[in-house]
Order: sequence, then C-alpha cells, then structure tokens
Amino acid sequence: MVPAKPLILRPLCALVAVLMLAACSARSPTVAQGAEASAQDAGYMAAPSVEAVRASAGAVVLSGAAPAGGKVRLAAPAGQAMFATADLHGRWAISLPPAAEPRIFGLSVVAGGRSIQAEGYILVTPGGQAALLRAGAAAQRINPSPHPGLQAVDFDSGGGMLVSAAVPPGATVILQIDGRQAAEGRANANGYYQARLGSPTPIRPGAHAIKVSGDGFADSVVAHVTPAAALAQGPLRSQVTSAGLRVDWMTPGGGVQSTILIH
Repeated sequence: MVPAKPLILRPLCALVAVLMLAACSARSPTVAQGAEASAQDAGYMAAPSVEAVRASAGAVVLSGAAPAGGKVRLAAPAGQAMFATADLHGRWAISLPPAAEPRIFGLSVVAGGRSIQAEGYILVTPGGQAALLRAGAAAQRINPSPHPGLQAVDFDSGGGMLVSAAVPPGATVILQIDGRQAAEGRANANGYYQARLGSPTPIRPGAHAIKVSGDGFADSVVAHVTPAAALAQGPLRSQVTSAGLRVDWMTPGGGVQSTILIH
C-alpha cells in the first residue's frame, strides 16, 4: 500500500493468505459474483451475522441471525468448525470452548442450496469481547459499549487510519488527533460513527492522542501506532496495550491490518 491510498493493503503472499484463511473465506471473486447472480435469480438471501456475545461458565456464546433453517458454520483458520441451525425465526447460537488467546473465525451459512459468506472475520477474546474485522474498514464491536465513546482504531503500515465510535444515534461527532480537529461527522441510526484518516498526509508511527466528543459525551485514548511485524505464526497475533487489545491480522488480500479494541 502506498501512503496516498490508506488501508488498501499491499498484497503479500496472497496465495499463502488464501491457504491459511481458506476456512474463513473460500470464495474467489468470480465465485462470489456467480453467487450474487444466483441470489438475484433465486431471490435475495441475507448473509449470516453475529449480533451478540456473552461469557458463560468459562465459555463464550455467540448468537446472531441467518436464513431460517440454514446451517451456520463458524470456522477457524486451521479448519476446525462449529455448526448451528438457524431456527424458524432465523436465530442461531454457538458456544465456543474456553481459550487462552483471542481467536478469529469466518462465518458462513448453507441455505436454499447456496453457501453465503459473511462480511469480514469475527474476533473473539477469552473474556467475551467480540468484533467484526473488515479489510480496509473500521472494526465494529459486537459486545455492547457501557458508555458512548471510542470503539476501535484500525491502521496499516502505509499510514492509513480508521477510527470508530459508539455514540447516540444521529449524534454529531468531532474527532481530534493530537489536539487538532481531524474530522467531523454524524453517527448513523444505530449510533455507529467511523472516520477515515491518513490521506493525503499519512499518520506517522508513534503515540497519538485520539479524542471523540459531541453533545453530552467525550472519550479519549492514547494509541501507539506502529507497523506490524510479519505474521509468521498464523493469521492473527494479539497483545495487550495501554489503549486496549491490539490484534494484527491477515486480510484476504494477503496484507496485514492492525486493530486496537479500545478499553
């Protein structure tokens, strides 16, 4: 990726990435286009999604929506998979076994004779935090926020950055970086706000004070933005930082994106 195009991550070892994340994202663009065309012919069918996460007796339970009667598949990069069947109301739940480290999964469903892949990857921590990781886009937290404020900071080695926050629906949000206003926008109807930074001037490596504020809320954090080392031991690496859990993860294109889940 070049600085002028933040968060369009440069491909590196794309074939390796495909092999490592085959269980998470097995469809090529051609196959995906064919599936979309088939969906148009046979009627629209929504992709599965995770809508809630909770810790229960040492395990973590994910639940969400999928086409009624569909077979939901939650797959790890190494190929292990867990399954559930969506009920008549399109609801499903999967209980994950305990784990000592954060995990990443691909989500899909087989329904109506078709296989439908969900957007991005699902990150789950041992303590019950979860987020949707999306290449070239900001992470979306799945666990509820206790108060309005920052949710995640995403960045890459080219100086691109994305900041996301959960605030009152429709609220105006002012984003500051290192004491200067960097963006201003409005949250959507679900209270989700995202800002893209780093173009045309890339965000330099180092510690950056990030603040969001609006009518009745304010939140800030100091995030250390440093390039990720190569992922030699798999498609995910995690570490706890002063700002929150940082994960470096391999995108479908073979690049590496870093996500900090803010405390």
